[in-house]
Amino acid sequence: MAASTMDSESARTPQPQAALTKGGRSLLPAGALTARLSPQGKHYVCGSIAAFTNIVVTFPIQKVLFRQQLHGVLAIEAVRQLQRDGLRNLYRGLLPPLLQKTTTVAIMFGLYEDFSRVLLERANNSGVPELVTRSFAAAMAGTAEAILTPFERVQTLLQDHRHHGRFNNTAHTFRTLVTEYGVRECYRGLIPILLRNGPSNVLFFGLRGPIKEQLPEATTRAGHLVNDFVCGGVLGAALGIMFYPLNVVKSRAQSQVGGAFQPCREVLLTVWRERGGSLAMLFRGAHLNYHRSLLSWGIINATYELLLKLMFKLE
Repeated sequence: MAASTMDSESARTPQPQAALTKGGRSLLPAGALTARLSPQGKHYVCGSIAAFTNIVVTFPIQKVLFRQQLHGVLAIEAVRQLQRDGLRNLYRGLLPPLLQKTTTVAIMFGLYEDFSRVLLERANNSGVPELVTRSFAAAMAGTAEAILTPFERVQTLLQDHRHHGRFNNTAHTFRTLVTEYGVRECYRGLIPILLRNGPSNVLFFGLRGPIKEQLPEATTRAGHLVNDFVCGGVLGAALGIMFYPLNVVKSRAQSQVGGAFQPCREVLLTVWRERGGSLAMLFRGAHLNYHRSLLSWGIINATYELLLKLMFKLE
């Protein structure tokens, strides 16, 4: 029971479907990348590529959502703000999430597999339920992701139109924060990120397998791709709503440059008061976040599983 709860297809050695082919030949060279990667290393590579694909596709949606989280405005007003900023600024701030997401998703999937393998070996015959072991592995992987908080920090500053005149690009923003305020300033917003990452990872990896088992059984590669997209999308959307207030707190905290670090509770109370004590205002942008997360995690999960099957097939 515990094993089936926490175990996803990728947690075991995948049983891949037929590799992508064209004219009977594989589109990926069988002896190239896959021959150089260990079975564990493939999880990192697949996670990174999946995240890259997702960020490039969904970045404009993320910018609209960020404006809603920061200013509590309607989606149409957030879109108008981006229109006023101009097309040249639409992908401003892309590099930090591209670097951050490709790395954190690689860490998320890769470390979960590594921690699970090590902990399961140590817990063998100890009587510790596999559910507990895998939950701990997921939480550890999520916590490790938080080391890349500076990328989220820089992304926030570059997306905030109030800082357009101060920060030129990713490198300039990093350099300014470190030289003028110190490395600690790069980690503003760390606590809400930690509170979000660990629990969300536990739920994601814990529910991914059971949700997919409830979907119609797939018999084709396209069917598996759809099921993986639906499974990842539904989970991502639900978790996005669940942890949305923490993302609001993170965005507000990280939009500040210099000054005292405020506790999460104080930031949340400030936002709550500014928005008239309205729960609807606190969750403003949540509907867009739901659809963005549905698309993002659908892309990530489907791409990850597809690449993983291809890599193991080409061994």
